[in-house]
Amino acid sequence: MIKAKNGDKVKTHYKGKLADGTVFDSSEGREPLSFEIGSGSLIPGFEKGVVGMAAGDSKTITIPPEDAYGLKRKELVATVPKKNIPEDIDPQPGQQLSVQRPDGSFFNVIIAEVDADNVVLDANHPLSGETLIFEVELLEIA
Repeated sequence: MIKAKNGDKVKTHYKGKLADGTVFDSSEGREPLSFEIGSGSLIPGFEKGVVGMAAGDSKTITIPPEDAYGLKRKELVATVPKKNIPEDIDPQPGQQLSVQRPDGSFFNVIIAEVDADNVVLDANHPLSGETLIFEVELLEIA
């Protein structure tokens, strides 16, 4: 039986959950996820978790933050005066904003906190610091 290894192109169905059971992503009702193992197109823990599986195999992969979206980084959290937020935006926790860098490029932040004078912006990936649990079914190895 052929086992998946680095360099193989594979197709999988998956369901991604947080440690508390909250589903954050799934291929259910969609096309299978196709990728090349080792290409770096997915989080490292997912790619590593598929290695050694055969077509038709299913398993649960638990991925620590270091092999997923990393740990939360304090330097990516900033408190800004509320007056610096555009007037047409009513900042609310959980809201996503696009912020422009001095070079003209943009990056996304999430509003973490709002008080009378300040807004806390978090540029960490929303899943950083989380242990991710994937139920994976390997459909095909090419």
